[in-house]
Amino acid sequence: MVRDALVSVLGQTFAKAQFSMAGTLDQAKTALDREPDTDAVLLDIDMPGMDGLVGLARLRSEHPTVPIIVVSAARDASIVQRAYEFGASAYIDKSASLEEIAGVVRAVLDGEIFAPPEAIAGDTFAQRAAQLTPQQWRVLALMVQGDQNKQIAYKLGVGEATVKAHVTVILRKLGVRSRTQAVIEARGLSFPSTSEAVKP
Repeated sequence: MVRDALVSVLGQTFAKAQFSMAGTLDQAKTALDREPDTDAVLLDIDMPGMDGLVGLARLRSEHPTVPIIVVSAARDASIVQRAYEFGASAYIDKSASLEEIAGVVRAVLDGEIFAPPEAIAGDTFAQRAAQLTPQQWRVLALMVQGDQNKQIAYKLGVGEATVKAHVTVILRKLGVRSRTQAVIEARGLSFPSTSEAVKP
């Protein structure tokens, strides 16, 4: 219902626009892979498969040029800040009117970013994590699930030595000293509603 309402109001605002709807992160990724020149994405971080902000980070790393507008009922300031740190162009509360949402979308398409200064300043774990490649994100997500290198290698279809190399680079990029520290910090990127595992 929410997706239909958004398409309806955005269709009136942007008469010649074409829309694709997705109910899961995998469906959204498939749509973006099919249409890499998409002008913008409206992303619900509570959507199945998102695993909190991890899904946003993966989508951002795989499609770095597509503006992402986060739509969420989460109002926690730390979540909003991290969303911007991972490259969101705007963060919209689900309680916003459809007209407000359309206005934000128009502004983002015009090149604006709604991040407050404090959301993009400093050196945080989230900002360092945003430097990971898509494959490194897959490895980190499986590390968070508790998988060891051999299991990760099997799931990703690569050699164990390759996984070890990825882990080494991940730790360096994140600025942490151990696998355990990386996992603890990465778990902080998620919040409730993380039952679905990140798929390779």
